[in-house]
Amino acid sequence: MAENWTPNSWRHKPIQQVPDYPDAGALKATEAQLATFPPLVFAGEARRLKKSLANVAEGNGFLLQGGDCAESFLEHGADTIRDFFRAFLQMAVVLTFGAQQPVVKVGRIAGQFAKPRSSNIEKQGDIELPSYRGDIINGIEFNEEARIPNPHRQLQAYRQSAATLNLLRAFAMGGYANLDNVHQWMLGFVKDSPQGERYRKLADRISETMDFMKAIGITSENNHSLRETDFFTSHEALLLGYEEALTRVDSTSGDWYATSGHMIWIGDRTRQPDHAHVEFCRGIKNPIGLKCGPSMTADGLLELIDILNPTNEAGRLTLICRFGHDKVAEHLPRLIRAVEREGRKVVWSCDPMHGNTITLNNYKTRPFDRVLSEVESFFQIHRAEGTHPGGIHVEMTGKDVTECTGGARAVTAGDLQDRYHTHCDPRLNADQALELAFLLAERMKTGREEKRLAVNG
Repeated sequence: MAENWTPNSWRHKPIQQVPDYPDAGALKATEAQLATFPPLVFAGEARRLKKSLANVAEGNGFLLQGGDCAESFLEHGADTIRDFFRAFLQMAVVLTFGAQQPVVKVGRIAGQFAKPRSSNIEKQGDIELPSYRGDIINGIEFNEEARIPNPHRQLQAYRQSAATLNLLRAFAMGGYANLDNVHQWMLGFVKDSPQGERYRKLADRISETMDFMKAIGITSENNHSLRETDFFTSHEALLLGYEEALTRVDSTSGDWYATSGHMIWIGDRTRQPDHAHVEFCRGIKNPIGLKCGPSMTADGLLELIDILNPTNEAGRLTLICRFGHDKVAEHLPRLIRAVEREGRKVVWSCDPMHGNTITLNNYKTRPFDRVLSEVESFFQIHRAEGTHPGGIHVEMTGKDVTECTGGARAVTAGDLQDRYHTHCDPRLNADQALELAFLLAERMKTGREEKRLAVNG
């Protein structure tokens, strides 16, 4: 176990981005009740994810991490979860085909309820209220009662996460992810798009391969890897009282695991090395993500790596880089060189969403061309440095929303008002997410061919 660490040692550290609960007694009672609830995920599952991420760190896989900006209580439903899972499976199969490597599938789901905010106050006209911090804390409605932090919301977040996980496990292990169903994953509104046609052609090739394998006796009935898939969950560990209540000792290893999700990450606003969020995360054995923004220095990154992964365990730490399309070339190379110089084992992942947010027609949006530009730069820089571009972290949905401009269907600034449904930040719709996956697959294929040529002289 980490030295001088307990699940509540974070309480003795400075902390940022936490709500001010008016009823301390109710908060304490809620956390005590959560501590009696069953774990949402299990230590063995987290270890399996860490093993898969270790392969990515060694250059033998790719991490696809994505999902809602912030889950909501109101929009929770089976169809929403199914459509997200379908879109995610489509992205994963396209990336697997392009990379010719395993794709590790990690959703921003079943726990992504809390959001950091740049301001504690939201102002509309002459009225000022506390900012919305995610459904686990307060309500999005702009009125005084809704914006009061309510600890009982944590119980609803737990129950929604449990229900979501139950359905995701059924989809992943119960036959829905069977490669025989590769054509059926297509969402209706994607069918007539350019991405739909590209996906249909890829699905035809996969179906032909499956038919050949059946002919030689390899079927989804006798090979579980063709009918099942590993799917893991993740979220930002922002509300530490909730995380502590769901932190448990693994009976087989004696180690502490956060059982709120398989992987949790530390945000760019809460990664101070002597603060509470880093303190909490250093002691649990889950895979950990660390958001790296433009203010991250090379020395600061190495200090955090030493704290969070002192034994240099492959698969333990994923660096989620979020610079912005116009800043990635300035910041990423020096971080890569510092990590390589010190021999640190990490997964490098690109978050092309958070650094590319602009406002159009009073809507927050993310231009698709800027998202692509950051991804392109991420791959080019890693190719130049001789390192592995190990993953992508996107905010996306299976719904036909109009929140990010651009893409093959060209969502315009005027379209934003049509289906702008996010509770927080703009998400790629399923068509844009699939387009991104195809472009990524092309980059991976190019990188693979360049490596082959280099090896063969």
